[in-house]
Amino acid sequence: MYENPLASDGCAGSSPARGTKNKKHIPCGVKNIRTTYPFLILLLSLIYNNPLMAQINGGGSSVFHFLSLPVSSRLNALGGDNVSIQDDELTMAMANPALLNSQSHKQLSLNYAYFYRQTMNGCAMYAHSINDVNHLAAGIHYLDYGKMKYADELGNLTGGTFSARDVLIDLIYSRQLGPYFTLGAGLKPIMSFYESYNSFALAADIGAHYHTPDSLFQLGLTLRNIGWQLKGFYSEEGGQMREQLPLNLELGFSYRFRHAPVRIGMTAHNLQRWDLSYQLTNQPSDTKTTVQWYDMLFRHTIFFIDIVPKSDKFYLTVSYNHRRRAEFQLKDQRSLAGLAIGAGLKIKMVRLGFAFSQYTKSNYTYQASIGLDINQFK
Repeated sequence: MYENPLASDGCAGSSPARGTKNKKHIPCGVKNIRTTYPFLILLLSLIYNNPLMAQINGGGSSVFHFLSLPVSSRLNALGGDNVSIQDDELTMAMANPALLNSQSHKQLSLNYAYFYRQTMNGCAMYAHSINDVNHLAAGIHYLDYGKMKYADELGNLTGGTFSARDVLIDLIYSRQLGPYFTLGAGLKPIMSFYESYNSFALAADIGAHYHTPDSLFQLGLTLRNIGWQLKGFYSEEGGQMREQLPLNLELGFSYRFRHAPVRIGMTAHNLQRWDLSYQLTNQPSDTKTTVQWYDMLFRHTIFFIDIVPKSDKFYLTVSYNHRRRAEFQLKDQRSLAGLAIGAGLKIKMVRLGFAFSQYTKSNYTYQASIGLDINQFK
């Protein structure tokens, strides 16, 4: 049987920490829930806030789409998103804040991705736990588009260059409610700087996670990018033009086989809206894509399979993102759009990860990660 790596050391019914024997556990189920009332009230106030419901029910365009990019090689390998796997991979908390747990205590994660020419994506993150129940993390995520040349509306170069970049700061808190449930929330100031245009927004993520006593089955739920654009990129008569953030309601599960080093799972995303079709703006009539209902259903899903030995010292992941495949595949040209492959290795205090996927024509996205367990430094 696999050891339960996810239960809190401070709760009755949880597994002892590795390397300890006969450790006395303090019951915390009811106590934790009572002391978490203010946190639950905050979550409910966010859910029932009117601007939030406008985001869920309303249509239209949104800004800050870099928020949908995977911040680490692990998330990239899992199809770009995952809300259910709670382990010692720190950056998973950026997808679901409830995935932050005691295994991430004093972990440092550095991540870098190369998308295409001059476009760089990076993330740095650190976590600290308090009493095996309260967990804190802070991270910064940036996307630098490099230098671009000035041109007019016809594409004629006019001389000179300008830069563009997006920056996100993520402050995450999670709390364990008994040995099997975790709630989490994240606060995210967001900034974009495009030539002389800039924008600022404030967003939040909320999430929940459950795992069975043996940790073989895990379930995650999160609502990401709740918030408002406080300063728009431009103004019109009547004031600032504020656009929506890319709200994303996600539900996912994973199952690890008891007697085989295999884990499978699925993440369902953008559950707050059914229609994920878009306008074909390069067509004369500016027509809308026609998508059958079964195709649209699978555009909301990401499937993955993990090869994870019992020691958790290594993983190999393959995933399939149908929406990415449907939107990025190229006619009359072979493409790996929709597929992602990644692997990771633990060597004492160091975690190494690498993944690749395809986002653009004839180019692959390569993402590398390195994690350091500061607990093991003497």
